[in-house]
Amino acid sequence: VIVKMASRLAIPGRLIATVNSVPLSYSASRVTGVKEKLKNPLSSLPKPLASRGYNSQFSILNAASVSCGIGLPQQARFSHVDVTNVPSFDGYRLNSTRDPHSVAANTEVKRKVFAYTIAFAGTVMATTTAKYAVKTLVQTLGPSAKTLAMASLEVNLANIPEGKNLVVKWRNKPLFIRHRTQEQIESERNVALSDLRDKEADEDRVQDPKWLVCLGVCTHLGCVPIADAGEFKGYYCPCHGSHYDFSGRIRKGPAPTNLEIPEYKFLDENTLLVG
Repeated sequence: VIVKMASRLAIPGRLIATVNSVPLSYSASRVTGVKEKLKNPLSSLPKPLASRGYNSQFSILNAASVSCGIGLPQQARFSHVDVTNVPSFDGYRLNSTRDPHSVAANTEVKRKVFAYTIAFAGTVMATTTAKYAVKTLVQTLGPSAKTLAMASLEVNLANIPEGKNLVVKWRNKPLFIRHRTQEQIESERNVALSDLRDKEADEDRVQDPKWLVCLGVCTHLGCVPIADAGEFKGYYCPCHGSHYDFSGRIRKGPAPTNLEIPEYKFLDENTLLVG
């Protein structure tokens, strides 16, 4: 078939075709086999076939499609022999892979160890950076060091006489510490809960009956009450007329709740830790 096609088209010279990547050559007279081709190298391709566009001599081939196998199109591959100055990339290669004749499997473990070490070190650095970035952001949203230093307060109770009230600063708020007398204790214990606006027994507001610890902030609008004043002689807020008793409970006025009791504990008989 190839001989008949070549004789009809009157193609001068020889033409190279590939069938399953095996080069064959043929002329108008006979077909050259693979073995004979290897013994007798073919001449170079015709000049019109050296580029994609053919001249008028091969214009009939422009619309023709020659196949050399079932479902396989003809392929003509050309070698770019004009590129002679190819740059060398040996400077970017590892010493273990610079030799083109070396076996890659011999240096696979060494190259993987280096790559994994770099990846692990980068992961540790990225994780540490993210940790400190988040920690710094959270610390800026929290209280300052000065506020944290005032989070707890120790008070020497030996300096507070019986029946007196001590005012100290705790977390930027006034703190009342009252050394109650036995008469004041009995007076507050005898108050009925039905007479109170914010019903809370005196026993539930103190750990030691002799000591009352509460915040000196009025529960109405945040004013600072005055000790040993008011109708019940406990605390009195002159801003809007709220009256508290010796247990810090609201008895009269616009305040809705009792004075707040902070968290505290007695370290010993004369030392109080607040916070």
